[in-house]
Amino acid sequence: MCVTCGCSDDGDTKITNLEKGDVATMDLHNNDEHHTHILADGTVITHLHHHSHRHEQVSHESANTHAKLHGTTISLEADILAKNNLIAAQNRGWFKGRNILALNLMSSPGAGKTTLLTRTINDLKEKLLISVIEGDQETINDAKKIQETGSKVVQINTGTGCHLDAAMVDKGLQELNPPLNSLVMIENVGNLVCPALFDLGESAKVVILSVTEGEDKPIKYPHIFRASQVMIITKTDLLPYIEFDIEKCVEYARQVNPQIKIFQVSVKNGEGLNSWYEWLMINISGTFNQ
Repeated sequence: MCVTCGCSDDGDTKITNLEKGDVATMDLHNNDEHHTHILADGTVITHLHHHSHRHEQVSHESANTHAKLHGTTISLEADILAKNNLIAAQNRGWFKGRNILALNLMSSPGAGKTTLLTRTINDLKEKLLISVIEGDQETINDAKKIQETGSKVVQINTGTGCHLDAAMVDKGLQELNPPLNSLVMIENVGNLVCPALFDLGESAKVVILSVTEGEDKPIKYPHIFRASQVMIITKTDLLPYIEFDIEKCVEYARQVNPQIKIFQVSVKNGEGLNSWYEWLMINISGTFNQ
């Protein structure tokens, strides 16, 4: 497992096609797609994706590495993610060529991504074709919930991995084969750190925050809110029963990202969902008219 972000390097990433019933291990070893990390002392480790990761250490001895790993802040510069971004650009071109709006849904575990997603699919299935790439470390539980809506879905299990990357999404799209002129929802692994660092080729990042988590999340985890075009505050029906300052949360989010679009919704009572759906319809229309 990588020391930088915890992503898997032991070949335990699986993809499940629920429609076909097929389960396969992603062979990220025998592909020229790379996933690169930097250690605390400047050592660069490149994992060769689709999955027997080859480690290439290009500077400093291991003893020096162990001495410096503790208490050191690691900064991931743009060039460290260059390989991932190359695949992401290919994904983006693939989406554009098929008039597909792709959204990367990110949140901490339990924020309500899957519940919001299933409600969105059910409410819009007569207006939009929606397919889903579901990301979790283990189980196909959430993918089964998506399948019950009638939507096409594939499950990616990352094992010890803490996020989806562009190569995984590429493989997921091959299995999913979403139709032209449609919407693809990518539900990322529950995590407010690493998913923000990895471009998947999506049209927009959507960060989801529930009122049970605390209004200071945007300033505690600023990168994911800064990287997102949309923030959805969920479970607003619980506001009368908990201490959550929604105005302060919005203030914090705009402090980090003044341009972020914010929706306040409750899947339980439907509050705010129409505004979210209107945003989806406007943006998917824009994709079709490009």
